[in-house]
Amino acid sequence: MSPARISGETRLILLGLGALLASSIAATFAGIFLGSQRHVLELIPGLMILLPPSINMRGSISGVLASRLSSSMHLGIFEADLRRKTVLGDNIRASLAITALIAFVLGIFVHVVSLFSGMPVISLSDMVLISITSGIISGLIVTLITVVVTLACYRYELDLDMIAAPTVTTSGDLVTLPVLIFTALLITGASPTIRMTLFAAALLITAASLLYSQVSGDTIRQIVTELVPLLVPLAFIGTFAGLAYALDLEMLITWAAFLILIPPFMGGCGSIGGILCSRLATGMHMGTLNPATVPGREVMPYFRTTYLYSIVLLPLLALISHLAASLLGLSTPGLAVMLAASIGAGLVVLSLVNVIAYFTAMLSFRYGLDPDNFGIPVITGVIDLLGATVLIAVINIVW
Repeated sequence: MSPARISGETRLILLGLGALLASSIAATFAGIFLGSQRHVLELIPGLMILLPPSINMRGSISGVLASRLSSSMHLGIFEADLRRKTVLGDNIRASLAITALIAFVLGIFVHVVSLFSGMPVISLSDMVLISITSGIISGLIVTLITVVVTLACYRYELDLDMIAAPTVTTSGDLVTLPVLIFTALLITGASPTIRMTLFAAALLITAASLLYSQVSGDTIRQIVTELVPLLVPLAFIGTFAGLAYALDLEMLITWAAFLILIPPFMGGCGSIGGILCSRLATGMHMGTLNPATVPGREVMPYFRTTYLYSIVLLPLLALISHLAASLLGLSTPGLAVMLAASIGAGLVVLSLVNVIAYFTAMLSFRYGLDPDNFGIPVITGVIDLLGATVLIAVINIVW
C-alpha cells in the first residue's frame, strides 16, 4: 500500500475521530440535562419509554438523509439546490414527511407497550401529541443542521461519511431531549380543550404528510416507500429500549451519573456505527467493496477502525460522565464502575455492530435496494435496543 494511500486513510480516520470526540463531549450536555430532569421522568408516566426511540428516529431519518447526500457527492450528482426534482431538495422533503409519519406511529407504540408492560402511562391522545409535536420541532432543527453540515462538506471538499453520523447523532441528542421534555411539560399542563385542538391539528399534519409523500414525485415516493416500512418496526423495537430504562428507572435516578452516560454512550456507539454504514454504502456504490456473503479483506480496515474509535471513546465517556456528576453534585457510583460499564457494554455492542452493518449493506445492495436507506436505521435501531439492554445488564453486574 502506497504512503499516499496510508496518509489519506489516516486523515480520514482522524477526521472521523475528531468528529466523534467533539460530538461525544457535546452529547454529555444532553446527558447532564437528562440527569437534572429526573423528577420529570417520574412525573410524566411513559416519557422514559418515548425518549430513546424518539432520539433514535431523529438520528435514523437525518442519518439516512446525510448518507444519501454523501453518496450523491461521491457519485458526482449532488447540487447545492433546494428546488424540487433536485437530490438535496427531494431528500429534505422526504425526510420531513417521514418525520411526521413515524412520530405518529411511535406515540401509539409507546402507549401500547406501556399498557402491556403494566407501566403507568398518560392518555393515548396526549402521548401521540407529544410525540408528533416534539418530533416535528426537533426534526426541523436536526434536518437544518444536517443540511448545513452537508453544504459545508461540499464547499470545503470534506468526506461527509466521516462527519455526518457523529454530527447528526449528537444534534439529535442535544435537540430531541430538551424539546421532548419541554413539549411534554407544556402539553400535560394545558387544558383538555387545548390538548384536543392540538391533537386534531397533529392528525391533520400527519395525514397531509402521507398524502404529500404519495403525490409529490417518484423520488420522494420511493424514499418514503422504502424507509417507512423499515422505520415502523424499528420504532416499535425502540420502545423496548425505553422500557429497559424505565424498568430500572429507580436505579438510574439513584445514580444520576448513569443518566448522564446514556446519551453520549448511545450517541457514540450510534455515531461509530453510522460512520461504518456510510462508508460501506459508499464503497458498494463506488464498486470498491464487493458485496460478498463473507466479508473480504478490503472490509477489515473498516472493522478495525470501529474498534480503534471504541478504545478511545468509551473510557472518555465514562470519565466525562463521572466528572460531570461530581462537579454538579449529582450521585455517581465511582469512576471504576463507570469505566467498567461503558467499556464492557460498548465493546459488546460495537462487535455486533460490525457484523450487522456489513450484512445489512450487503443484503440491501444485492437485492437492488439502496444501502444508504437501510444501514443507518438498522444500526441505530439495533444499538437503541441492544445498547440499552447490554448497558443496563452490565451496570447491574458491575454495580
